[in-house]
Amino acid sequence: METIALAEVAAVLADPSRAAMCLALLDGRAWTIGELAATARIAVSTASEHVTRLVDAGFVERLKQGRHAYVRIADPRVAELIEHLAQHADRRAPTGLRSSVRVRKLEFARTCYDHLAGRLGVALRTGMVARGLVDTGAGLTLTGRGREVLTGLGVELGVRERRPLLRDCLDWTERREHLGGGAPAALLARALAAGWVERGHQPRAIRVLPAAAEPFGALGVDLDTLEEPAF
Repeated sequence: METIALAEVAAVLADPSRAAMCLALLDGRAWTIGELAATARIAVSTASEHVTRLVDAGFVERLKQGRHAYVRIADPRVAELIEHLAQHADRRAPTGLRSSVRVRKLEFARTCYDHLAGRLGVALRTGMVARGLVDTGAGLTLTGRGREVLTGLGVELGVRERRPLLRDCLDWTERREHLGGGAPAALLARALAAGWVERGHQPRAIRVLPAAAEPFGALGVDLDTLEEPAF
């Protein structure tokens, strides 16, 4: 039975169009079917059929906002699965200048579903541990000082999170852990809203803006030591 179940899950992502749609959804946002169709370069009607397959498999969910319908990844665990599978494709050596630049941008800073990854994400974990904002003595714990600093930066920590505030997420480009969970997700949301970072032109890429120096410095990250590729 486990073999059959595994094969069924693999079959969902075996189609290139569904795989492209899932990769696009890894940026953590809700997309329209039309946007997903454009990303996968297929007709909207075909994209709709693929979305139905993904919904049935529990990969994505549909949302209604007024007259508009959106699609997003159903669960952070699904995003983790897609992220880990994607590493086998993205880890291949780039074959041209544009591919090389794309890879460097993703290696520097990107979204891993709803939190920061890449060198920036790893530096954030390292800095928060060094500053005593995160304790690793008995698993990952946000310290009182950590809560105070994040709250001071305007990061809203959900009191009813159904997932851990912090967890380790292995970064496939750095081969070290970055922080996942409710708190890093709230931090990314705050960083985007406050103009500390912005989304790059390519899916999942994150560009760090000058306004990020002070808040990220409070979290133990010296942005001057991170070499950001030109966008």
